Amino acid sequence: MQSYLARRLMTLPLLLLGISIISFMLLNFAPGDAAEITLMRQNGGVAPSPQEVVELRQELGLNDPLPIRYGRWVSNAVRGDLGESYRSGDSIANELLRRLPATLLLAATALALAVAAGIPLGVLAAVNRGTWLDTSCRLLALVGAAVPSYVMAPVLMLFFAVKLGWLPAVGYGSPKNLLLPALALSFGTMAQLMRLTRASVLDVLGQDYIRTARAKGLSERSVVWGHGLKSALLPVVTVLGTSTGFLLGGAVIIESIFGWPGVGQFVIQGISQRDYPVVQGFVLYMAVAFLLINLAVDVSYRWLDPRLHFGGKFN
Repeated sequence: MQSYLARRLMTLPLLLLGISIISFMLLNFAPGDAAEITLMRQNGGVAPSPQEVVELRQELGLNDPLPIRYGRWVSNAVRGDLGESYRSGDSIANELLRRLPATLLLAATALALAVAAGIPLGVLAAVNRGTWLDTSCRLLALVGAAVPSYVMAPVLMLFFAVKLGWLPAVGYGSPKNLLLPALALSFGTMAQLMRLTRASVLDVLGQDYIRTARAKGLSERSVVWGHGLKSALLPVVTVLGTSTGFLLGGAVIIESIFGWPGVGQFVIQGISQRDYPVVQGFVLYMAVAFLLINLAVDVSYRWLDPRLHFGGKFN
């Protein structure tokens, strides 16, 4: 296990380097001049003079060759300095750290809701295959998979905040403010977990050791929840790991809809204003989160199936 973890940790810097190179190139090849857009915003929409654009480009280092700019950014990033925002001049690392707790709270709550609803409903659908409960769960999963979170968000807002008045539409600071954005963000992940759990449990319930457990006289509840579910969770955990990363990314849009003070609004403004350091810092944060989550998922396989070695073989 230790050697496996060491190998995985050694590959993390190389993966982060590759991701940073690709994202840096894509950002700088995107249409629009960051200096011109920044000056237009500062001038209230009035187009700046070419001389002003040239001076700001020189000040921001945008006239330097791309490899030099990337090398400068990497050398600062390894020291924890992600640069300053073109728009505000604030430290990007400080801004991300200040806004990150709100984003993590939203993503963690959405993940908890998705797991708490998706896995039990998937198990119930599998155990009651062919019944109205199974049909209802599959229909709910289909709706969740078909409707994106940014469409579900205004629907929930209209129904629970405007029509019923049960929950606030926007805001931050109380559990009521958290519930609507977390529900909107979790719906797609819940549907995916429900479908996968149902299929995995159905496959496990047909295994020989499940029939043996039933032949020994164990209750159906003990057979399903005590023996079958743990083995059925292997593919579910895989999807759960990738879904966690997608929840962090999807929180960007949901935060903007509900006025949630996380990294979402900060990043969207950075994208629209061609604030390269802001977007690059966010991409780095997302890459680190994805890689660490995938590492945690791989390690959890050993607990779910003790036969599994970290090299991918069985005892």
